[in-house]
Amino acid sequence: MIYRLNANSKNFQKDLIKKINKRSVFSDKDYNVAKKIISDVKKNGDKAVLKYEKKFNKNNKLKTNNDNLIRNIKKLNPKVKDSIDFAFQRILSFHKNQKSKDIKFSDRLNNRIDYKYKPLNSVGIYIPGGNASFPSTVLMNAIPAMLAGVKRIVIANPVRGKDQSAAVLYAAKKCGVKEIYRVGGAQAIAALTYGTKTIKRVDKIVGPGNIYVAAAKKIVFGEVGIDMIAGPSEITVVADKTSNIKWVAADLIGQAEHDINAQCILISKNKELIDKVQKELVIQLQSLPRKKIALGSLKKNGLLIFANSDKKISDTINIIAPEHLELSLDKYKSILKNIKNAGSICTGKYSAMAVTDYCAGSNHTLPTHSSAKFFSGLSVFDFFKRISYINLSKKGIETIGEKVINLATYEGLDGHAKSVKLRIGE
Repeated sequence: MIYRLNANSKNFQKDLIKKINKRSVFSDKDYNVAKKIISDVKKNGDKAVLKYEKKFNKNNKLKTNNDNLIRNIKKLNPKVKDSIDFAFQRILSFHKNQKSKDIKFSDRLNNRIDYKYKPLNSVGIYIPGGNASFPSTVLMNAIPAMLAGVKRIVIANPVRGKDQSAAVLYAAKKCGVKEIYRVGGAQAIAALTYGTKTIKRVDKIVGPGNIYVAAAKKIVFGEVGIDMIAGPSEITVVADKTSNIKWVAADLIGQAEHDINAQCILISKNKELIDKVQKELVIQLQSLPRKKIALGSLKKNGLLIFANSDKKISDTINIIAPEHLELSLDKYKSILKNIKNAGSICTGKYSAMAVTDYCAGSNHTLPTHSSAKFFSGLSVFDFFKRISYINLSKKGIETIGEKVINLATYEGLDGHAKSVKLRIGE
């Protein structure tokens, strides 16, 4: 059912990279569809947004009004409401510790350089909603923005059936978000980027989405800031003879049920455990409501990897650079110390990745498709920009100026050199 690899084989790394790279975030066709929609929205504004909303989401209204929000929230199951409240407090408590620190620097010549953090003025958060409801994603994206001091936080969330998710609306209200739009897909990204009569443009767009949302974010990057280009979900689990077979299988299935393009990988030094987990997957899939999706994901992108040393395990993880990593082991420190690339890491057998998706307190908006090699998970820092402030003294420019003139002249930038020469009287 799942493709197997042996870390001892001659072509292991080549085969692993080939298998991982088969999962593209989006195709050229998806990219071109998104590009066409963006161009239309940029030119025709609300008219184009409504056209695509009617076509894809059977929706003819762009803005969520307050009466509708209150009416929907009243329908929400009290247990779900209580769980959102609980998750809100944990995420808030953890992210409060992500504090920016301005830098003040001065030298003996009384030259001063300050480096200050300034919150972004406006942020658009994309919350998927066509086939499922994700209040947790609202919390994970809106809370860091709120803590950073972003003045205007906007949510774009497509309708489910005839309306938006009550849980999404409640989570948005909990985070103090007052601007919510019933818009999805590439048309939402375009509207947030360029603005329409109904939707004012924002400075940065964050949040996950489908292939068209991912493609759209890539297209508009540069005209607006983005967090990352997130692809389908991923998990890599490391297990050994002490691991609980049922728990390991459940953790892999928990990620596989997200999307047929999700990536689920098991790495172990124990071949017997790999065999047992594979059998357990078959058993647990039988009763899973989203069996078809999970099974498709495991067949298409699942990997079972045998690696006979801690070094080979950590080297393999660093190549994969998974979104989620679980070290479902009693003794994990020898592997952990050599891991450089992962979105988030759960250590120990009780640290289920599923908890981090909701209530652990850490953020679940994480880099995918091996981008953990150069991206981090979403944080309060993503909602700041940083500015340098330079104040040079007369003595300072006279001392530094000579070196500046030498370098500017060497680079052929005589205008630069002259602006300094005039100040130092040359």
